[in-house]
Amino acid sequence: MTEPTHAAGIRRVTVVGAGVIGASWAALFLAHGLEVTVSDPQPGVDTQVRELIDGTVPVLEGLGLPTADLTERLRFEPDLAAAVREADLVQENGPERLEVKHQMWRTIEENAPDAALFATSTSGIPATDIASALNSPERLVVGHPFNPPHLVPLVEIVPGERTSEETVERARAFYTALGKSPQVLRKEVPGFVANRLQSALFRECVHLVAEGVVTEQELDDIVTSSIGLRWAVAGPFQTFHLGGGEGGLPHFVTHLGPGMEKRWDQMAQEHVAFDDATVSTLNEQARDFGAGIDQLAAERDRRQVALMRALAETPGAQRG
Repeated sequence: MTEPTHAAGIRRVTVVGAGVIGASWAALFLAHGLEVTVSDPQPGVDTQVRELIDGTVPVLEGLGLPTADLTERLRFEPDLAAAVREADLVQENGPERLEVKHQMWRTIEENAPDAALFATSTSGIPATDIASALNSPERLVVGHPFNPPHLVPLVEIVPGERTSEETVERARAFYTALGKSPQVLRKEVPGFVANRLQSALFRECVHLVAEGVVTEQELDDIVTSSIGLRWAVAGPFQTFHLGGGEGGLPHFVTHLGPGMEKRWDQMAQEHVAFDDATVSTLNEQARDFGAGIDQLAAERDRRQVALMRALAETPGAQRG
């Protein structure tokens, strides 16, 4: 069994909310030897979480993490107040409704140890808004994972207006110790960064399929055989910096920027929405993926692990 992660003084974690994200966090925490309490009042949650954690084992093993006796340090406590009384970290994954988060966090603050780190997995609600319910808003930070947390490295750390620097650095140290790639955003923005990027790209994907330019499968093949591969090793800015040749990004912007601006203008004029006709087209073509969701997800995860291991074995240039 692996030794507990001691980064930022955290050994006991309470995971609030036992959906897919919460269970995935729990699996990752357990694989790093932490004591994990899951709090969710829904009946049958223990069985559901154990099944979800069992499903993460192949991925965790592929990442080189231990999985023997994975749930030995796992317990369940439906009462939120009791669940957080000994927590070093609370990772909240509740509904994306501000009033619900306010209610949960008031209870958490009233019952958790004074030194506990507060993190919310919210996918879009600013930390400032959530922390407005707390007497000590400096304790809370957004720790937004990219799904699924046990596999994808990114965690967006987003401080609120009153989040302390100590809280931010403790969160950064903790997620780093778990093998994550935390990025601290410099300001709050709706939807954060990763979701905004994928939403912008998906908007154009939906438009191209709805207009009959390509099918869903054809579009996916285009992405995975071009920008998907490229962006896995060099992000958009470095990609276009390289695209400018010896002149780098300045040359790219000067010579190819005007054409890109024209495409931006064209996209801005196109209205894209999930209307009945568009949804019907998307749903009909989704059947062409053939295999069931579980099988597709398992294959995706296997390939994701293989890609991550390949990247780890061929590190890029050091950044100054």
